[in-house]
Amino acid sequence: PQTRGCNWLCAVVLSKSHQAQPMPPKRGVMKVKKVHLKSKGGEGGDEDGSKLKRGKTVEQIYQKKTQVEHILLRPDTYVGSVEKQDDQLWVWNEDKEEMESRKISYVPALYKIFDEILVNAADNLQRDKSMNAIKVEIDTKQKRIKVWNNGKGLPIQIHKTHKVYVPELVFGHLLTSDNYDDSEKKVTGGRNGFGAKLTNIFSTRFIVETAGKGKLYRQQWTSNMSRKNKPEIKKYSGEDFTSVEFWPDLEKFGMKELEADTVDFMRKRVYDVAGTSCERCQVHLDGKKLSVKNFTDYCSLFHSGEGYVHAHIGKRWEVLVARSDGDGFQHCSFVNAISTPKGGTHVQHVVDQLVEAIQNKAKKEAGKGSEIKPVHVKNQLWVFINCLIENPAFSSQTKEQMTLKQSSFGSCCNVPKSFIDEVFEKTDIVNAVISEAQAKMTAQMDKNAKSGGRGKRVLGIPKLEDANEAGGKRASECTLILTEGDSAKSLAVAGLGVIGRDRYGVFPLRGKLLNVRDVTQRQVAENKEIMSIVKILGLSFGQKGDQQKMRYGSVMIMADQDYDGSHIKGLLINFFHFWWPDLLKDGGFVKEFVTPIVKATKGAEVVQFFTQTEYEAWKEKHAGAPGWSIKYYKGLGTSTAAEAKAYFGAMDDHRLDFEWKSKKDGELIDMAFSKKRADDRKQWMNQYEEGTFVDHSLPTVTYEDFVKMELVQFSKYSVMRSVPSIMDGFKPTQRKVLFCCFKRNLRRDLKVAQLVGYVGEQSAYHHGETSLAGTIISMAQDFVGSNNLNLLVPSGQFGTRLQGGSDHASARYIYTRMSPITRLIFSPLDDAVLTYLEEDGQTIEPRWYVPILPMVLVNGASGIGTGWSTDVPNYDPRVIIENLRLWIGKKKMKPMRPWYRGFKGVVEPLGKGTYYTWGVFEEKDQTKVTTGLEITELPIRKWTQDYKEFLQTLLPNSDHKTKVRVEDVREYHTETNVHFMVKMTPEELNKVKEMGIEHVFKLWSSITETNMVLFDHEGKIKRYKNPLEVLEEFAGVRLKYYDLRKKYLIDKLTLERDLLSNRARFIAMIIAKKLHINNRKKAEVVKDLTKFKFKKFGDDKPPRTGFEYLLIMQIASLTKERKEELERMAKDKAAELEKVKKTSIQQMWLTDLARLEAAIDELFAAASADATAAGKGRKRKAESRGRGRDDGGEEEGEGGEEGEEEAAALVDPMDNPFGDVARWTAGALKSITDGMTPAMKRRRQQ
Repeated sequence: PQTRGCNWLCAVVLSKSHQAQPMPPKRGVMKVKKVHLKSKGGEGGDEDGSKLKRGKTVEQIYQKKTQVEHILLRPDTYVGSVEKQDDQLWVWNEDKEEMESRKISYVPALYKIFDEILVNAADNLQRDKSMNAIKVEIDTKQKRIKVWNNGKGLPIQIHKTHKVYVPELVFGHLLTSDNYDDSEKKVTGGRNGFGAKLTNIFSTRFIVETAGKGKLYRQQWTSNMSRKNKPEIKKYSGEDFTSVEFWPDLEKFGMKELEADTVDFMRKRVYDVAGTSCERCQVHLDGKKLSVKNFTDYCSLFHSGEGYVHAHIGKRWEVLVARSDGDGFQHCSFVNAISTPKGGTHVQHVVDQLVEAIQNKAKKEAGKGSEIKPVHVKNQLWVFINCLIENPAFSSQTKEQMTLKQSSFGSCCNVPKSFIDEVFEKTDIVNAVISEAQAKMTAQMDKNAKSGGRGKRVLGIPKLEDANEAGGKRASECTLILTEGDSAKSLAVAGLGVIGRDRYGVFPLRGKLLNVRDVTQRQVAENKEIMSIVKILGLSFGQKGDQQKMRYGSVMIMADQDYDGSHIKGLLINFFHFWWPDLLKDGGFVKEFVTPIVKATKGAEVVQFFTQTEYEAWKEKHAGAPGWSIKYYKGLGTSTAAEAKAYFGAMDDHRLDFEWKSKKDGELIDMAFSKKRADDRKQWMNQYEEGTFVDHSLPTVTYEDFVKMELVQFSKYSVMRSVPSIMDGFKPTQRKVLFCCFKRNLRRDLKVAQLVGYVGEQSAYHHGETSLAGTIISMAQDFVGSNNLNLLVPSGQFGTRLQGGSDHASARYIYTRMSPITRLIFSPLDDAVLTYLEEDGQTIEPRWYVPILPMVLVNGASGIGTGWSTDVPNYDPRVIIENLRLWIGKKKMKPMRPWYRGFKGVVEPLGKGTYYTWGVFEEKDQTKVTTGLEITELPIRKWTQDYKEFLQTLLPNSDHKTKVRVEDVREYHTETNVHFMVKMTPEELNKVKEMGIEHVFKLWSSITETNMVLFDHEGKIKRYKNPLEVLEEFAGVRLKYYDLRKKYLIDKLTLERDLLSNRARFIAMIIAKKLHINNRKKAEVVKDLTKFKFKKFGDDKPPRTGFEYLLIMQIASLTKERKEELERMAKDKAAELEKVKKTSIQQMWLTDLARLEAAIDELFAAASADATAAGKGRKRKAESRGRGRDDGGEEEGEGGEEGEEEAAALVDPMDNPFGDVARWTAGALKSITDGMTPAMKRRRQQ
């Protein structure tokens, strides 16, 4: 068999012990012909004797080469390829005096023999601290290269073992080196004993000069090191140096001269040495001193010089990081001055750290769940590394890639955090990484959203009603109507019957669109809604929006005229602005289809209004619009198909175009939706002026007006639903519940499910029933950690501390009613002076209630809204009352700490508004073998069930790894009390004591006062420093409302006194026959009443006279007894009036507080007695939580506001002469209270 493996062949010949090994197969197909072998003289042969059939003798096939012959025959193993190859490499441009990356043609072996000599000079720099100069000459004319360096030269003496001079041994004998001792840790480049000898072998002429200790040594080799001259040794008095001068054997490299590309590459290598010489060595090239003084100077030859970070990390590592120039990952690395263009373990060691840190940073900045891969980071890096490695190992003699394991480096390059932070700050790599990742995702998104091209139908979107002209020649005239849900789509499709389907398409949105500013591109790509819109419109994520190239020229948003509708419009505008801002700037792209919110009908005449203000002005102009039928449209679903056709038939009246005014429009859109601008949104919401709104009756609206006057209302409403008011401590839903309880006068039990329906009907509640039921349940809960004063009574299972209230029964099975103290806190006397909201012509809950103490401190609050969150602890209502008394007396209030009703633990202040709550435990001695802990209280809001699960993890059979173990856990607690018995060994107990029982058993929690965020009395959101600041603001406003209450009571009692007095005088005059009413015309009687100066009450607009309160009195009431009774009642009213006038508002408040305090003391005493009885095993009194409902479960109205006027009209004056007074005084009182507190109308959409 024939083989090309010369190296293998030599091994076989040289190693007799392995002659029996089989020959390795030849590449390709090997044909073997059967031969007969003969043995003669110990030699093998064939039939032809000493010759084989192929014409070669055995001696010709099996050869032994000298080392030099082998190197020249197989140079690839030692110096690399001797064939020319083309590569994109960095080289030195002599004309421009700069580094440039270009494609060059060079021979790697020629470059390598030059590099070997240069590395020798660099190695000497590590060995000799006195060395400070390297001079390189590349003479293209003489085809000569010379490398000179000063410093300690080679010993000029004969080697005792090899009997030759040391310089000759080093440069003229293969496999000689001073680096063979691997136990000695060296940071030089040479290792294997070839080095400079390879340069000698591949040179026609090779001269070495070295000087030291007064001698100068010179020796020359020629003919590829096959001939050598005798050494020349002279006396020498100059500085020590070593010089190597050689003439490469260009013929062996297929060259005739030192070509320009090769020379530029060699010059670049000289600059490498200058940059890695640790600032100690001056490097000269062709007689010119290089300007590169250090590694930073060297690196600046490659990158722009701006936006880089450089550092010495330890004594052996120098790293510079810059942003890649766009060609992907680049590195320039050196190991002991050896250039490693293929990198290796040293590069990986540094780059891995950089990639991980930058990837984490990019993920945070790109958003949650971002698809930032290591390759995205690496593509943006340009890393320069100069390091010293002990005894480095390389993949080959060419030393282009280091393979030594990181553990053997002899040092470690732990990139410090400060360096990473500088990379973030100075290089802009993070933004580049994000951009690259987004660009790749954008391309994928465009591929997924591709509609098939302009003019083709969109498939795969079944709910799309496509315009016939979409994607055609008239595509720019087409409009896509985006509707809020399927019901609105039906409305739009009905309208298409009027305007036609050629230029109008319809696509329904499922709920709210994704906020694309706060998500990753992957989330956008996986969002079917967004991708469908992009596909329908013919947009491309990676390109500028062009209406002339799209399938539709504009979009029209058709959403409800409420807060959520505004948010949907904002999200769509945000989507288009984020990806295609030019569509908004060019104008005409985004439109809105507005529908009326109120319609007034009278016969065939119909008047529609797009804003509440417009309707109110019309109503006032028409004196309340008597005879007109008013209909409020709560959403698009309220409109009929016939109305939809009418809307679309008058398209110009219903279309509103969005208009781009300036750059500020874009900034406002970004502010409203960017996650990073939460603080700006807080200011935006607080600057909103109540009552301002977008006028939808106009043909256009600017994006600025939309954000400032419409979208802000949604954001504010979102916060209002999560953050309570300082005045009543309620969120809107809680306020609606209490309003309906007052309206229904809920004194008897009512099913929670029924109350949910009542609240939805009477208070314009527009959200889910489950959420509303949860609110009612939470207002009735009274376990430890919930309410200090529950305003509703929990009749049934409303949840316990076992599971933090989540163990409540279904709303269908539990009942509730108002707690007896509720009307002591929220006095009925304040109802008339509150500012009530109005929606859809219906009076609903007030802006806020004014309880006699701040309920937000009594029951606490927590919630998270747009840009804001809040967490207010509970406080003792009795301490709050005490502080209010101090405030009323203008004395300094006392500090308060959190307090929770029924909590037996300790609340400990830590300072700066932070408290610890500690549970209660006691050590119990049981036996000598076991001891234990008795736990009888848990920290605030640590629920029994959760704590039980925690204790079970400490048991011996638990899978959890814990520091301590307990023998057993026993439970004796009830739904109101905590009682655990924990058994453990004395050794474990001692161990727990050393660690801290409270911490090991998690018997503590923290409470803070640092996030007390509330809406102030002006409706602006504010952060309060402490509970006393809350009390201060509340008390000031509450006192003003006592003043309003007093004025109202004075007016009310005055009216009632006057009405009773007028009635008594009316009867007296009839009895005295001074006034005749029988058999007379009404007008004449009215004239007499006016003459006698009787006061008018009630409606006095014709045909009413204002004297009906007198004229409708029954004949039976015109008696002396009734007159005397009325006079007595009037006298009582007068006395009551005088009492009110003499009572100060401060005294009113103190009286209310005293009444409430007595009720609280009674309530807490009863609760304590019940707890004691339960602890002793006795049954709780049924009366404490019993139900007071009738068989039907329906509450019977007891003086509630509902039907008040009708009830008053049916009162028999004979039974109660005062029963109808409210009927006649209501109008006057309303005008009085309206003057005090003007009504507020909530925008369905103003």
